[in-house]
Amino acid sequence: MQAWTETHGLVNPCSWGSGDHFALIERRLSDRSMGQLFIDRIYLNLYLKFITATLMKEGYSINRPGKVFGVTCEITNRSERHHRTKHVMKKIFLAIFAIGMLFAVGLSFVTPLYAQADELGVKVMSYNIYRGGTMRRQPLSQTAKAIQEAKADVVGVQETLSPKGDNAEKLAALLGWNLYVGRRHKCIMTRHEIADRLDGGIKIKMPSGQHAYIFTLHLASNPYQPYQLLSIWPKWHKHRDTPFIKTEAEAIAAAKKTRGSEIATLLLQIDSLPDKEAPVFVVGDFNEPSHLDWTNKAAESDRHPIKVAYPTSLAITKAGFKDAWRTVYPDEMKNPGFTWSPMYKMNDPTTHHDRIDFVYFKGEGVEVIDTKIVGESKENADIVVAPYPSDHRAVVASFTLPNQQNLEKATTSGAK
Repeated sequence: MQAWTETHGLVNPCSWGSGDHFALIERRLSDRSMGQLFIDRIYLNLYLKFITATLMKEGYSINRPGKVFGVTCEITNRSERHHRTKHVMKKIFLAIFAIGMLFAVGLSFVTPLYAQADELGVKVMSYNIYRGGTMRRQPLSQTAKAIQEAKADVVGVQETLSPKGDNAEKLAALLGWNLYVGRRHKCIMTRHEIADRLDGGIKIKMPSGQHAYIFTLHLASNPYQPYQLLSIWPKWHKHRDTPFIKTEAEAIAAAKKTRGSEIATLLLQIDSLPDKEAPVFVVGDFNEPSHLDWTNKAAESDRHPIKVAYPTSLAITKAGFKDAWRTVYPDEMKNPGFTWSPMYKMNDPTTHHDRIDFVYFKGEGVEVIDTKIVGESKENADIVVAPYPSDHRAVVASFTLPNQQNLEKATTSGAK
């Protein structure tokens, strides 16, 4: 009688392939949320341990070189090998069935916990869609795709007006979201309930019962101080009268004259909100860079011509807001976060690449956990949508919010 030895993949102990099966499982798991992934791995490990124990009990030896599982069967009789294979396969089938049932029951308890965690967060996005979202000869659905790929919950949308009309309602319909349209085509779209409509903003109610305020801005683009400092004539219409300037003081004065009144009005409105500790988000195309970007380091490296303490970003920071991008990425040289503009090459002398689209936040217990740029390529964006439909890259930020009950307690104790 001659001994017979054969090595096979673990999933079927006498005929299944190799560790590629588990590589596929790993890839599929990687598409799930962190909560789902944690539970999935528990059950996958249980599955592996049960099968390994069953095989070893039946006389198989287990090996795992790297990521490839193997099973070695040393059987001295072909009929005995066949009988043992059937016996082991029956046990494994029952194990898979049992673990599958445990998996389903486990998720029924665990999923609500992770859903509750998700409900206590929000993803806020700012997106200038460029003249209705169709000016780059892309369908409006491509603009909707950018918002969907960002997995945003609420988005301040600028430039919904196209040459053929306003596309705000069409875009909201594509998303299946609620829509707010304010003066001068200021739009906010959200998957959440709109609890109140304000001048330039809304109050939303999330599934957790938590409320938050979102305001959107599209500040004046002319005169545009980076172009003034670099002696660049803008291509867009009605901007040929822009005077060139040379100093930081001139840039600050011009920016205040151009946008100071509108940002001051908004900050007064926010200051008058009754919920002093509630989450507040201000998003938009500011058409003005940040004082956190035009620094001495940036000027010394020739990224920007000079240092400029831009007044709009300073004003909103002094009002208690934080810049989501710079909170996550404080190094302005390492992470520029350019949003203007994907339509130009980096060395194009007719423009100046910059970060002019922002998500600002404040509120008791509000924390930013991630910020991403949505754009045309891996080199310039974290989330890639191709072909890209706008002349602005979008910015989306993920936040955790305090529990509504804790927030109410803090507000009540503060009132006392």
